[in-house]
Amino acid sequence: MKKKTERAVTRVVIATGISSVVTQLLIIREFLAQFLGNEFIIALILFNWLFLGGLGTILAHWITQRFWQPTVNRLGGLSLLLAGLPAVQILAIRELRDVFFIHGTSVGFYPTLAYTFFTLAPYCLVLGFVLPYSLFVIQTESPDFPGTRIYIIDNLGDVSGGVLFSFALVYMVTPLQAALLANLPLLAATYLLLGLSSHRRILAILGTGITLAIILYCVFAEPSSLAPAEGKLVHYSESRYGRIEVHQDQEQSTLFIGGTPLFSSQNLVMAEETIHYPLSQVPQAKQILLISAQGGMLTQLHKYRPDAVDYAELDPQVAEVQFRFGLIKTIPGLNVIHQDGRAYLARSEKKYDAIIVNLSEPDTFQINRFFTDRFFALARRRLAPHGVLSFSMQGFDNYLAEPQRQKLSSLYNTVTEYFDHVLLLPGQKIIFLCSSRPIETDIPASLHRKGIRTAYISGYFYGNLTPERISRLNDLLDPTTPPNRDDFPMLMRMMFSQWFAKFATSPTGFILALTVLSAIYLLRITREEYVLFSTGCMVMGSEILVIFAFQIFYGYIYLQIGLIVTVFLAGLLPGAWYGQRLRLHRNRALMLTDGLLIVLTIILILAIKYGADRLPVAFFLGFGFTVSLACGFQFPLALFLRGGDAPAVTQTFSADLMGAACGTLVTSVVLIPYFGIVWAAVALIGLKLSSLIVIATSYEKT
Repeated sequence: MKKKTERAVTRVVIATGISSVVTQLLIIREFLAQFLGNEFIIALILFNWLFLGGLGTILAHWITQRFWQPTVNRLGGLSLLLAGLPAVQILAIRELRDVFFIHGTSVGFYPTLAYTFFTLAPYCLVLGFVLPYSLFVIQTESPDFPGTRIYIIDNLGDVSGGVLFSFALVYMVTPLQAALLANLPLLAATYLLLGLSSHRRILAILGTGITLAIILYCVFAEPSSLAPAEGKLVHYSESRYGRIEVHQDQEQSTLFIGGTPLFSSQNLVMAEETIHYPLSQVPQAKQILLISAQGGMLTQLHKYRPDAVDYAELDPQVAEVQFRFGLIKTIPGLNVIHQDGRAYLARSEKKYDAIIVNLSEPDTFQINRFFTDRFFALARRRLAPHGVLSFSMQGFDNYLAEPQRQKLSSLYNTVTEYFDHVLLLPGQKIIFLCSSRPIETDIPASLHRKGIRTAYISGYFYGNLTPERISRLNDLLDPTTPPNRDDFPMLMRMMFSQWFAKFATSPTGFILALTVLSAIYLLRITREEYVLFSTGCMVMGSEILVIFAFQIFYGYIYLQIGLIVTVFLAGLLPGAWYGQRLRLHRNRALMLTDGLLIVLTIILILAIKYGADRLPVAFFLGFGFTVSLACGFQFPLALFLRGGDAPAVTQTFSADLMGAACGTLVTSVVLIPYFGIVWAAVALIGLKLSSLIVIATSYEKT
């Protein structure tokens, strides 16, 4: 019976790992869709996930010592709760957003933090509770069962869940269907656990049946959970790169990608400004590159009879949906390129008369990568001698607010490093025109000479864009504002500060509270726990660095987030297995792995500094695997130093999780926005050096 219980609990732990990682990835993607693709939401989710998980781990030890003896029945009940919560949680995230926040408005940092905390709390607390509780259940019958083994078993499930999501579920099913499929193994494992005893078989059937019915109800409720508050949903799909929706309100169709309204079928002003402002500057518009497009733009482009229009759209489904709903129309010479625009430019040798970047203001790292020094340098190399680059920022009527002035100044100071002539034209949006030749400001006259007819520009340009207004805007630019660079994204720092300023808040209070709580926690833990705390901080800090660097250089984190999370888990299992074999040399091994983590981070810094977007995806994945390998290696060593008993297991688990939570938040909220990726990595090295000193002094005393 002892072996049967051990095997049954092991199956539950593996299935819990599968379910938990798939759930985490589904929730990240769901929040990205609900909060306009803001990458900082990833960090907030991971912070809350790890913090609540660590709290659940501490509660497991405290509750089992005082109230609950570990039993199979209680573990089975908790496992059924874990299986049913993900689907309910996804629906809750969708439905409650408009309950707590005004529909269609942006949400501040603190409300976002609170919303993610409370919507994640039920699942994460139970999840953090279940892993040590599973160990306690096994140890009631097998007292010598090692804590490291449950860590390894859990990691096996985690990696399996990451692989399942990254290579199957993300391509094949909707979020709630994925939640159903990912939790079927947990339902089966829980049924087998409860069914070990014949008198619990009815309970097993009833419990798994009710849980399955709840999940199925959520799956069938998925279409209604996506219905918009205005108009009707006429298209919904989950592509590899994001959620795609088309909302129709009377005669107007609007395309939403990742929850953000991007393109509308009726915006003649935007179409004319975006196309005719840059193309009025070139002698002949024969070769055009259009990075993203919207209603009417291709129709305006067709007036120039170009030889070729290369339309770069990363997601094939986005292009297909736009053509199907008439948001854009096919024209002769159109070549649709299903590739990231920046990646395409880096690989192409083609020369263009105009490169038109039709993207929203860079409020995410994914968009910001089209507004940095390296992109402008790349665009300059791909333009013909007379060519023009065009992009836009949010416009203004009469008063230019200081944050917007600084953003425009940063962009101007960046792009003028590569183009001799840069002109900003105010309008519905502020259009940047960049060329090696002087810019013609009398655009209607230029269009008239070319025989191009327009509706808006010909009738309203002279009234809206007077020479005085154009000069005033260009004179307001600040030459001292730092440029926007890949490794120090100044615009993202401004956007992050503006996020707080917009809601009259500041990150200072939160950072101070986090610092005080961390200091109290660190004063109460042992040296071995500090090593794991710093390692957890280093690993999750490195994962955040990779996520943000990946978004900067490649721009499709919605697809790759599962793969990144998986590789940062994959090394834990072999690392823990090998670390268990080297327990006799634990101090020296801990020092060596700390040194390895420092060396790996130095390599990452050099690679980002000198390789940038030339780095293959495999580099970041290999880095993540090696870092997690070192982390997994340290866990059994630190656990052995703490004695390996039940209290040691919960304390080392919680130290690792709390460190990971701090690393996630500090790296994303403080280090990257205010110091850039390179200096964020340097700060993580400093933290690990402190851990190395702690181990070295401890080693000398022993």
